[in-house]
Amino acid sequence: MFTTRRNFLKGAASLAGTAALPGLVQAAAAPQVINYGGSAWLGHYPAYIGIKAGLFAAKGLDVKWQSFGTSSARMSGLLSGGVDIACTGIVSALALMARGSRHFSIIGVPEDFGRVEGLLVRSGISSVQALKGKKIGVTFASSSHLLVLDLLASAGLSPDKDVSLLNVPAPELPAAFQSGQIDAAAVWTPQFNKIRSMPDMKVLADDTGFSLYKQYGVTPGPDVLVIRREFGSGNADATRKFLQVYFEACVMLRDKPEQAAKYLTELTNLPLADQIATVKDASWYDAGQQKTLLKTPGKFIDGLQKLAEMLVTHKQIDKAPVVREWVDATYL
Repeated sequence: MFTTRRNFLKGAASLAGTAALPGLVQAAAAPQVINYGGSAWLGHYPAYIGIKAGLFAAKGLDVKWQSFGTSSARMSGLLSGGVDIACTGIVSALALMARGSRHFSIIGVPEDFGRVEGLLVRSGISSVQALKGKKIGVTFASSSHLLVLDLLASAGLSPDKDVSLLNVPAPELPAAFQSGQIDAAAVWTPQFNKIRSMPDMKVLADDTGFSLYKQYGVTPGPDVLVIRREFGSGNADATRKFLQVYFEACVMLRDKPEQAAKYLTELTNLPLADQIATVKDASWYDAGQQKTLLKTPGKFIDGLQKLAEMLVTHKQIDKAPVVREWVDATYL
């Protein structure tokens, strides 16, 4: 959590040796508080930079960071009213859409992280087919889980009969790999980077190998920026200012990765060189690209619809929602 900024008085006039006249002292407007749901995942980098670099404060926003271990927990915070804006993996959002929740809207897309999430194996495993009979660690109901299911299906392997899928929280996967409890792991950064740096380790497939990626540019769980609808409707100007800063930080991440990375090592605990590499591995979207990304119909939103249908096929959700009904580009 970050400390609340003090409200300052401005416009006070005084003469040397005399008190300020009461009628000349005016209180400045209090900063607009926005509760943001984040984590060490790279979709939250722009918000973290906006806080640490003082970019939100310069816009009159007091953005308070709340950390969540999973997208599902973050979305629960959004629905309960404790979080106003958050970045989330689309899988958790689609699960709520499938249940009919209308409490939130998609208002932006930060990046394409296709090369910083994937399936990691020891160097002796040369193909997905070679995973038959192996133990794969992955966090269930996540983008990495869907990637594994998609890769197995493409290789003609059954997730129930041909491999053992173990539900392991992402932060515990590096230790599970080191101890020999699993033969492969599917995960996102920073755990992805930590496992990849281990001896005798390689990336068998990253998100660019996902079946929807080439046609739609959609990874197994693209990041989206979401807002609690009640907050947005009552704070449209503050929301627009938030997005201005957020996408300004995306430009810094894209064009000045070394500068951006210096703000992030405290969040991720990655060495600076690894942090810079992680930033560079993602493709960051600026404000000018958002209307194209959120266009309905359009390539990206159509891809999210196909993703929802795939989740039904893999029995991750019961029905596919109409994704465009949750898209709101009016704040851009």
